[in-house]
Amino acid sequence: MPINAVSQICNDLEQRRVLQTGPHLFLLMEPEAYYTHIFSLLGLSAHGCSTYLSYAVSTVSLVEKPHKGPGWITLDGKPVNVFGLSRSRMIGYSLLTGPESYRFELVPTEPNAEGDALALLRSLLPKTQFERPAHAIKAANRILWPKLFGESFAFLQIDDEDVADLVADHLSDQDSWLRTRLLESPKLALNILDEIDRLAAGPWGGWFARGTDFFWYYENGKRLPLRMVGGELVNLATGTKVARFAAPDIIERLANRSLIPNLLLMFLVLSILPGVRALGGSHQPVYYPLMRYVICRALETADMDADLRRALASDDVPGAWGHRVIECDEDPFESIRKGSIGTTSEVIDRFGDCLSLMPVEV
Repeated sequence: MPINAVSQICNDLEQRRVLQTGPHLFLLMEPEAYYTHIFSLLGLSAHGCSTYLSYAVSTVSLVEKPHKGPGWITLDGKPVNVFGLSRSRMIGYSLLTGPESYRFELVPTEPNAEGDALALLRSLLPKTQFERPAHAIKAANRILWPKLFGESFAFLQIDDEDVADLVADHLSDQDSWLRTRLLESPKLALNILDEIDRLAAGPWGGWFARGTDFFWYYENGKRLPLRMVGGELVNLATGTKVARFAAPDIIERLANRSLIPNLLLMFLVLSILPGVRALGGSHQPVYYPLMRYVICRALETADMDADLRRALASDDVPGAWGHRVIECDEDPFESIRKGSIGTTSEVIDRFGDCLSLMPVEV
């Protein structure tokens, strides 16, 4: 990005420490993504910001249900296979699948479904091949952003590979909190896992599960859960030791992308430690405070960082719901087809007017 845009993003984030953490890593004209960004732009515009930072989860599957997910897009009401992958190459594979070759094939499922919309989208999307689907979607979104939202906002979209690099930066610093507390303290990591298990066994079960211990393991394109056993990260399915729970091993694995931080670790480095608000999905207002609670309880049990515990306990506005709050029948791709960014501006103004007319309870 241009250095002036980078500088402005840093300045805006200092002034408004809010990060959009939903939806998944979709193409921007996917309605779930489009209206999430509209909602975010409403708030940013109201505060005079000109930059937009969005984290998009990329550890998700290419297909979430029939003809839905990051591997699909709907054009003119018809499903289109974004990468032209067979069902066997989509089921169980995530956006971080690799290394292979992925390109925008845009294959419609129905015969004779080729049309102007498909031809236009093909002309806009990158023609190059990508090692991972996530790389392709992020590259496409950089192209699509000005087509949908104009040039008034500098847009930076990060995903779990970027978080992997950030975690590696933390762990490369011998004095960092993440290294000295999470990895090198004999208690904290185990306390965190114990607290998650305790929550899962009680009334909050199902909201914050122990899917994997701090990192996902990627092997042959599959995302696999890990368990911490005796200071080792172990493949649950085979019992194979993947890496020591130590900085050198984890940094190496993060670099080659065989390890990817899980959602708890992502929130720890992007939100909880730096004090950044998380504007996320419809389930996040429940599981995100539970994550903060788990960190706080684990620190208390280990008798660590009283100042951090106080900060977490006293902060009563940790995040908000900013995803799936707008539902609309309009087709976002129409603004690209018409070559009219004004359509999006009108949508922002219209929803802004709706918000200004809403009654406020005191």
